Amino acid sequence: MWTYEKKLQFPVDIKKSDPEMAKLIATALGGADGEFAASSRYLHQRYAQPNPDGYWQ
Repeated sequence: MWTYEKKLQFPVDIKKSDPEMAKLIATALGGADGEFAASSRYLHQRYAQPNPDGYWQ
């Protein structure tokens, strides 16, 4: 079998936690204006546009 060992490319040494920064990062990635919401909108718009042949996809 395989052994998966998760390593960072650059080691990180966290001295203290920063909950405010963690909240900002989480909001940027998963909030209403985040990356997942934007990709979902783009996918929806792609299927809502008419095809050059005149057919809806």
